[in-house]
Amino acid sequence: MTHLQNDRFIKALLKQAVDRTPVWMMRQAGRYLPEYRRVRAQAGSFMNLCTNPELACEVTLQPIDRFGFDAAILFSDILTIPDAMGLGLSFTEGEGPRFAHPITSAADVANLPRPDPNQELGYVMQAVRLIKRELNGRAPLIGFSGSPWTLATYMVEGQSSKNFQKVKSLMFEQPHTAHQLLAKLAQAVTDYLNAQIDAGADAVMIFDTWGGALSHADYLEFSLAYGRQIRSQLKTERNGQTIPCIWFTKGGGLWLEAMADSGFDALGLDWQTDVASARARVGGKVALQGNLDPVSLYAGPDVIRGKVAAILEAYGNGSGHVFNLGHGILPDVNPDHVAAMVNAVQELSPAYHTTG
Repeated sequence: MTHLQNDRFIKALLKQAVDRTPVWMMRQAGRYLPEYRRVRAQAGSFMNLCTNPELACEVTLQPIDRFGFDAAILFSDILTIPDAMGLGLSFTEGEGPRFAHPITSAADVANLPRPDPNQELGYVMQAVRLIKRELNGRAPLIGFSGSPWTLATYMVEGQSSKNFQKVKSLMFEQPHTAHQLLAKLAQAVTDYLNAQIDAGADAVMIFDTWGGALSHADYLEFSLAYGRQIRSQLKTERNGQTIPCIWFTKGGGLWLEAMADSGFDALGLDWQTDVASARARVGGKVALQGNLDPVSLYAGPDVIRGKVAAILEAYGNGSGHVFNLGHGILPDVNPDHVAAMVNAVQELSPAYHTTG
């Protein structure tokens, strides 16, 4: 087992003392980096890049090499599970993901297979093992999956959606079928994340990207309940090392208390949630991750530094905070502005931590 030379990300998720606030960034391996665009062109397509372990490893490491982030996140996509279930995933430039065989009936749900993560998704596990070897302890590796609800939205809609008419109609008119779909997805996500942990992931994150589209009652029943179920079945350690789990619902600020009671080690915050009030509301039950507005990275370095300072001050003293954006970085951000964010966190956050 490779010893983690930089474990402040893991420690912060577990609310243990750190010398400074750790920082990483959602979509940190992506189109804003010229080195990523070169590898993406070499791969020929987004799916080719995702399914090639060597190239996935290369782009995962690029932001670690460039910025010195405190965590690497596996380069993959949240829709690998539905693709492994036979729905026929493809990506069209400028249009996003599409499924050739979306879910349209209860029979479709009944016929969904339970993918073996080491077979149908073996390319992901190969990438995890390769990344861990190449990281060589420089930073922990985050594995991830989409949440059952978020995966279901794409599987039923067949693509991205603005109003989620099809999947919500299923939920309202055929709740039993919706729950069958979500239960199958919860099992598949559990299998997938446990396999990533076995392959070497040091932490895992569940992206509930579209949970915020639900009403209060529907969120608790159709999204968070399945997150709680997954969490209860996840491996929490490997070789004596604790494996933390982060839950992130975009637009989820209404449900912080319920999320904090669901067994996760940390909650991701979007940029619309105040960090100080979030910390007060969760009462020390969980660590918090976030939550700089991604659009602020278009501003100059001085503005970015001020925004970073405000978030650090709002969280206040002590561990339990991982600095991140409130959602993924946008594709045309200047990499120098990312460096300004990282430098600001590294320079300003030690004042909020006392060690020794």
